[in-house]
Amino acid sequence: MALSAAMLVIYFGFILLGAYAKGFMGTEIAAGLSIGILFGALVIIAAFGLTGIYVRWANGHDKLMSVAAEANRGNASP
Repeated sequence: MALSAAMLVIYFGFILLGAYAKGFMGTEIAAGLSIGILFGALVIIAAFGLTGIYVRWANGHDKLMSVAAEANRGNASP
């Protein structure tokens, strides 16, 4: 839930900046590169980063569950 909330804040922050701060988002920081384009790329990078964090957490959780399941199989009576 925390990662989903973080992604929503990042995404809607980007959308709101685009809607209400057009001058700021249109400011060029290099030839052909505006702040809006840079922030858009950072939103995509953030999505990949948050996905990586989730995958790492999920794999660790799955490993713990597998260890617990193996331990329970050893303790089960026939």
